[in-house]
Amino acid sequence: MTGTEARRDGVARARHRTGADARVPALWSRDFALFFVARAVARLGDTMLPVALAAGLLQHGYGAGAVGLAMASTAAAFAGLVVFGGVIADRFSTRKLMVGADLVRLVTQSLAAALFFTGHVVLWQICAIGFVSGVAGAVFQPGVASTVPRLAGDVQGANGAIRIAESSAQLAGPAVAGLLVGLASPGGVFAAHAATYAISALSLLLLRLPPLPEGARISGPGPRAFRADLVEGWREFRSRTWLWGVIAVWCVHMIAVWGPTVPLVAAEVVRHHGPRAYGLVNSALGAGTVVGGLLALRLRPRHMLRAGALALFAFFGFPATVGAGLGVPAMAAGAAVAGAGMSFWGVMWATSVQTQVPSDVLNRVHAYDVAGSLSMMPVGQALAGPAAGALGAGHVLLAAAVTSLVVAAALLSVPAIRGLVRADGQPPAR
Repeated sequence: MTGTEARRDGVARARHRTGADARVPALWSRDFALFFVARAVARLGDTMLPVALAAGLLQHGYGAGAVGLAMASTAAAFAGLVVFGGVIADRFSTRKLMVGADLVRLVTQSLAAALFFTGHVVLWQICAIGFVSGVAGAVFQPGVASTVPRLAGDVQGANGAIRIAESSAQLAGPAVAGLLVGLASPGGVFAAHAATYAISALSLLLLRLPPLPEGARISGPGPRAFRADLVEGWREFRSRTWLWGVIAVWCVHMIAVWGPTVPLVAAEVVRHHGPRAYGLVNSALGAGTVVGGLLALRLRPRHMLRAGALALFAFFGFPATVGAGLGVPAMAAGAAVAGAGMSFWGVMWATSVQTQVPSDVLNRVHAYDVAGSLSMMPVGQALAGPAAGALGAGHVLLAAAVTSLVVAAALLSVPAIRGLVRADGQPPAR
């Protein structure tokens, strides 16, 4: 073991020995509760945004392509810059960066609200606002991974609780947005979205993060040090077979499973059963994610990624029931089971990353995780339409269902993934 590796392993052991678990014996400490509120409220606002964009742009004469472009501006900025956000988060105060990112998004969404309230809606301005919001999100997101283990001794329980809150917000957000559009205007939704960032920023400002474990590194100044941090983050990422192995398999999942499933399920259910049926199926998916979060609170598997991969087999029913043209009850049941499996996997994965990776590189490693996980989703969504046109939407969904089984099996086939043991006071796994 090299000196660098020994130091990192010592940092991780110190985190388990004297870190959040010693300072915060109970899950629901004051500071974790503040972080929980910040994540839940911000997620509620984020799920309101697509409704606001669609309703607002369509009301002002723009089409579906403009809505997609506005959403893509945010996604592109986030995916392209989140790795750099991870480096920044490891160099500066995580809490201050997250508060700053929330304040930036408070300004951008307030500006969007003003544009929609006054009726001066220009597409390039909306896209620019979305791009800036995406940049702020890229700075914010890496800090989430390192904040959870610093606030909660029970990292898995914390992730499960946050997953339940985010899933509940995903259920409520579109409905709240639709109500606000009907009562006020799309500008009202943007104003509410801005308010969620204000609440999130205030909650993060009030919480107290414990100091990093003794031995955590401090980066030097200058662009050369920044590049070195970026390279070091990549080196740490690729040195863990279980980590890059999951991301590699997950890229296939995003291209061939999740990417085509989301738009094609929406199109097929609405076409054959109407928008109310799609709302029911989508609500069932959200309810399933809540159940998965609850299961993750109770079950404590020794091999977390193995258990999570087994849960992923449940995703098969979501695209399969729609692709096979089954009735709405069957599709809703398939969506609920799929949501539970995905949610359980998400908690197992997040907890594994947060407890296996040393705290001084966690933000950067998490940023590579997020970038790799999300970068292929737009590719899958873009290919869904042409594939459905050539083969039929039902056949593409059935192929996605089969591929989901292959993805879960592939995760289980990698010894480093299925054999990873949960880190309860143990040094990081390699």
